[in-house]
Amino acid sequence: MKKNRMPQSLGLLLSICLVLSFAGCKKAVSAEGGNLLDDLKKETVEKSSSFTKEATMPALTFSFNLFTKNLLCENTLISPLSVLTSLGMTANGAKGDTLSQMEEVFGMDRESLNQLLYLYTSKLPQKDKLKVHMANSIWFRDGDRFQIRPEFLQTTVNYYDAGIYRSPFDNSTVKDINSWVRERTDGEIPEILDEISSDTVMYLINALSFDAEWENIYKENEVRQESFHADDGTLQNADMMYSQEQLYLEDGDAKGFIKKYADGNYAFAAILPPEDLHLSAYLSGLTPDKLREILENPIETSVQTMMPKFTTEYSVEMSDILKSMGMEHAFDEDLADLSGLGSAGGNLYINRVLHKAKIEVHERGTKAGAATVVEVNEKSAAIDLPKTVFLDRPFFYIVFDTESYLPLFIGTTLYVK
Repeated sequence: MKKNRMPQSLGLLLSICLVLSFAGCKKAVSAEGGNLLDDLKKETVEKSSSFTKEATMPALTFSFNLFTKNLLCENTLISPLSVLTSLGMTANGAKGDTLSQMEEVFGMDRESLNQLLYLYTSKLPQKDKLKVHMANSIWFRDGDRFQIRPEFLQTTVNYYDAGIYRSPFDNSTVKDINSWVRERTDGEIPEILDEISSDTVMYLINALSFDAEWENIYKENEVRQESFHADDGTLQNADMMYSQEQLYLEDGDAKGFIKKYADGNYAFAAILPPEDLHLSAYLSGLTPDKLREILENPIETSVQTMMPKFTTEYSVEMSDILKSMGMEHAFDEDLADLSGLGSAGGNLYINRVLHKAKIEVHERGTKAGAATVVEVNEKSAAIDLPKTVFLDRPFFYIVFDTESYLPLFIGTTLYVK
């Protein structure tokens, strides 16, 4: 049976999530514009001292499934950690079947997800040659139309350290949000919003930046022009970087390597499918469990590698993808229950999930950034001979934390740009 109240839509951007809710009777937060974090005292949260496979494997499974759902006949790049964080914040306002479906897609309950992401962000490094930064914020529409629930804000501040902003949701808010994302992604995502719908009442935003030098950077004489065999069969000129690495990856006839970043437990892994198997066919047969097994068990041996310098930018609206993964109710204007976010005149539902990501891989290291927005609207073993892995044709790569095996970025390179 349909509700008489007009539904509201919720919007999420990669590293940004927008939410709209319906009327309720609980007290809601009200304050003037600007960061309202001073009105909330962050409460102490108990956290585990280390990652366990039981805690991290569901996140890796979500990440890999989200990635494979995004595969197209072009270079693909997502930051599953950014998407998971935005959706994790949103889940703290979900109830009933809406929450159950979200937890099923996450592979864990929201309390476990809150704990995992809290532990992960508490361990992010800020060193000279390795900087990983994650920031979260909540923006909600000024006025009587929407009142955000204080218990939701408290949870989000406790676990996600989110900044809280009340704003008019006009052109100035578009500029403010884009500026916030640009600064928190170190300029990698200069813009994520172009306008705000009149139905939108809230954004939950996550911004992620990654800037790391290789443990062993490439020297000038280790970079030279070679050919890259693109996915359409054409040959492209590419700046190829040569090096000798020590961690070799093997999966049947597929092979790859791990190249470490300096100053911490982060690494870049690349996997090349067999020549007679298209990359998409290889990935369709790869599972999250198998991927973790490959990454956890590299062969320590000399491996000669060649990798192109490349830059990939990718934008995607993920609503249909997330619905196909089982998160259906959250996007349904009648069935969604996001009443834990706040109170408004109509039912809340997620209208869209926008994701943007960019990565640059070059001689000195890797620079990358991502942002996610969810929008909710109101209805109206040792080997003697050296191995070789030459990435001169389409390949799959992952930037990951070697302690938790959580991927910051997952991508494919079908063409060199």
